[in-house]
Amino acid sequence: MRYQSTTGLVADQIEELVARIWQIVQCRKEQVWPPTVGLYRAVTLTLVYVRQNLNQAAVGDLFGVSQPTVSRVYRGILPLIGEALCLHVPDLEEAIRGRLVLVDGTDVPTGNRAGHEDNYSGKRRRAGLNIQVAADTEGGLLGISTPLCGSMHDRKVFTESGWEDLLVETSFIGDPAYQGTRAITPRKKPKGGELSAADKKNNKTISSLRSAVERCIAHLKNWKILATGYRGRLAELSNIIRIVTALEFYRLGW
Repeated sequence: MRYQSTTGLVADQIEELVARIWQIVQCRKEQVWPPTVGLYRAVTLTLVYVRQNLNQAAVGDLFGVSQPTVSRVYRGILPLIGEALCLHVPDLEEAIRGRLVLVDGTDVPTGNRAGHEDNYSGKRRRAGLNIQVAADTEGGLLGISTPLCGSMHDRKVFTESGWEDLLVETSFIGDPAYQGTRAITPRKKPKGGELSAADKKNNKTISSLRSAVERCIAHLKNWKILATGYRGRLAELSNIIRIVTALEFYRLGW
């Protein structure tokens, strides 16, 4: 059965991932999925869940298992995926070296949660976590920052995540939210005046280059668990973002 459109990975990548997880499990002599499911199906089920962000009952219907079984498989397999793919996540400092870097912020929506009102973003009009995304000029993913409260401005997240210090010697482009950093940003229209022809041309060039990071974010959010509303425990979301990031790097062939 073909799974590429529902898992995001081609068959060879899934088989390689299953083989790595099998090696990890063999070393520990511990099975975290029901024997009736099988490792390949367990991995595929987990990939479908994070790629499509369906509810667990719907995933259970697709695979012919119960919702509690889906929950057990997902909670057992996802951390193993993270372990198996950890070496595919490049060190950001190495990944950006010698490149023109594009930076933009996006959110991982979570819905309103009691006790987490600081995750609500007035700009986006929804609650979530704010992450910074770094891409190259071809739209390839280079890195994702530590997620922080959704109410924080991109500029503040950029600084508090440590990226401002990390990119201090790197040429990078951002939108107007990054003014005040070393980012190359579009020039704003002066109050009561107009931009010069040179400034308009410069802004057009910057906007054209920045489209690549927007494509990068769109590809990242094809993992729908980061795009259409995370329903699980908020305490686990940062780790899920890390694992999904590893899956995206793996998909891209890092």
